[in-house]
Amino acid sequence: MKRNRKLVMAALTLLLLPAAPFLFAGGQQEVEDEKNVIVYNSFLSDPDARVVDEALVEMYQDRNPHVTVVHSIVAHETYKDALPAYLRAENPPDVLTWMAGETMRFYAERDLLLDLTDLWADESWDEDYTEGFRELSSYEGVPYFVPTNYYWWAVYYQKSVFEEHGLEPPETWDEFLEVCETLKANGVTPFTIGTRGRWTAGGWFDILNMRVNGPEFHMSLMDGNESYNDPRVLDVFENYWRPLIDNGYFIDDAAAYSWSEAIPFMTSGEAAMFLMGDFIRDAYPAEYEDDLGFFQFPIIDPNIPVGIDAPTDGFMIPANTRNPELAKDFVAFMGSLEAQEYMAQELGRLGTHSKIDRSILTESQIQGIELVESADVVAQFYGRDTHDEMQDRGYDAFVEFWENTGDAQRILDRLEEDRVRIFQ
Repeated sequence: MKRNRKLVMAALTLLLLPAAPFLFAGGQQEVEDEKNVIVYNSFLSDPDARVVDEALVEMYQDRNPHVTVVHSIVAHETYKDALPAYLRAENPPDVLTWMAGETMRFYAERDLLLDLTDLWADESWDEDYTEGFRELSSYEGVPYFVPTNYYWWAVYYQKSVFEEHGLEPPETWDEFLEVCETLKANGVTPFTIGTRGRWTAGGWFDILNMRVNGPEFHMSLMDGNESYNDPRVLDVFENYWRPLIDNGYFIDDAAAYSWSEAIPFMTSGEAAMFLMGDFIRDAYPAEYEDDLGFFQFPIIDPNIPVGIDAPTDGFMIPANTRNPELAKDFVAFMGSLEAQEYMAQELGRLGTHSKIDRSILTESQIQGIELVESADVVAQFYGRDTHDEMQDRGYDAFVEFWENTGDAQRILDRLEEDRVRIFQ
């Protein structure tokens, strides 16, 4: 089904902001007359991810000594805010990291991305990527994106804390609540989280809605085809999410912390679990990583298909790049089997290329693949699966609910007004 995506005034305003060349690596003058320069802006700003990103750029330059890659790594949240300006600038970066699926399509629909049909054909990627990854990379059948890696969301936990209190990873909702109560009774906060970056709260809505109402309903809600005033959504807020917050299963003052700043609560033993993507390893202290395990979020209703978030990242090229062929050459390398296997080995990301050698993967990565493959439906994430403005309104609502759990109906009423306005 084709998704109904209308240009709303808020998005139009953002796209019409004055360009911000000062955000681009290298400055405009340096690249304006240079045919062999690529300006590459990346959001891989976590420490381990930065090292791998820089290494891949160096590998490309070693093989292409006539090319200079002007490489800028921007903090993830800053990057997201700056992306519209990057794409509409008169002299934009040539290559950009981004996210597959709806958030990519938002820009493709507005003619801001370069058609990559010839690149996909030259690299035989239609044969090397599954249908699911091809669909995530396309808008109206045209590829505008190159997916290179994905990761899974799960409940990460401190093995030593579980062992100390005689706990096993829970498989059902009742077992999950028992684990939380046991930890709390022993002075351990069950979950850490940092909601200063609002998307972390979105992860909780995603998984609870898929577990309670099923991934089909969840994706229909993401598409704007269901109401936030549907009693099934209120059920998620009132009967599943609210008790977790009200019972003190999360650290206090979560909005004071970013997601990475919430990690020390785990490593110190103050908290035991963290609902997060596998990129948690990028910021997790190396000396504690052997103590880090993960498990699938528990099943609430065994009759409902299992959904999981497995966001996919990769590369896109602005439509008005001044160096499209060189940009495509660079992206061809970054999307190659070699580059993906390097990222899998050095960073732990799962490559999207179907010919990845599984013998190079760690036990944790194999467990992650099995987790994804065991799911009935693989979603991207709340902020990637719904309309760009809807995600912003949703994130605001989730954080507000975190602070005012008794106001679920009022918050959902407002979300429904936003949904009607945005999707019409």
